[in-house]
Amino acid sequence: MTENTAYDSSVYCTEELLTAVGLRSQLICLSVLNIILAITAIVGNTLILIALQKETSLNPPSKVLFRSLASTDLCVGTIQPLYAVYWLSVVHKRWQICHYIFLLQSVSGTILIGVSLATITAISVDRLLALLLGVGYRQVVTLKRMYLAAIVFWIYPIVGAGIGFYSRGAWRIFASVSILVCMTTTICCYTRIFLRLRHRQTQVLSNAQEQANRTISLNMARYRKSVSSAMWVQLTLLFCYLPYMVVAPFAYPAIRSRLSSPFYVIFYALVTLLFANSSLNPIVYCWKIKEVRRAVKDTLTQLLFPQN
Repeated sequence: MTENTAYDSSVYCTEELLTAVGLRSQLICLSVLNIILAITAIVGNTLILIALQKETSLNPPSKVLFRSLASTDLCVGTIQPLYAVYWLSVVHKRWQICHYIFLLQSVSGTILIGVSLATITAISVDRLLALLLGVGYRQVVTLKRMYLAAIVFWIYPIVGAGIGFYSRGAWRIFASVSILVCMTTTICCYTRIFLRLRHRQTQVLSNAQEQANRTISLNMARYRKSVSSAMWVQLTLLFCYLPYMVVAPFAYPAIRSRLSSPFYVIFYALVTLLFANSSLNPIVYCWKIKEVRRAVKDTLTQLLFPQN
């Protein structure tokens, strides 16, 4: 890889790196932690996918988005061991392996992070459309269209990852604009949802028809629960992604210019936190979505205590 690409491994796979970092124990700890997180992500998201397959009460188009996100998180769990192999190859000075693994982990990580951001943004848009369209939601947001959107969410990051092979600068612009659009869209959607719900609550309180009030209140309660689940998924992502997004612009130049060991270790610790999102999401699903929690319990019961 030339130095102009986003996947240049010349700095990250050299004897100079090991000498500058000089922190073998930290790299080994990061390797062990990522392997543990990989196992939890794979097991947790496999259970979620099984639960979503069994559960029929959830809205099918919305379920497509959660299945896509769980599939992405499952893929994250499968690539996390690559980071452990990368750090161990640095520790043991296996530079040829280091170069190949660095390229593989960088490309796959870029794609999966992009899919996660796009999917979570789509979940917020889906919840806003459900509120704005009302009974027309099922005619507009169909299962076929949602599957098409999920496919686009995979193609778009793959294109972005391909840009990284040609120009590091173009890749950074692509990534920055994509993150900005996703975050802005999500914030706008949840802000609009909050304001609309508050307005509807005021209308319900001022409405004199008791039966209509009960129906509206029941529908709003069910909708608020679905919004709450989506927001907790978004907040979990922010908790895991935001530190990386704040530090990465400063860490990249610091690592490349002087191989600063504190920046190197902090940067990859934040990468580990970023991927920990894939292990936390199944916990959020089970906590906030009653139907998924029940299906996961049933699946675990069948696996652990099979009927004779």
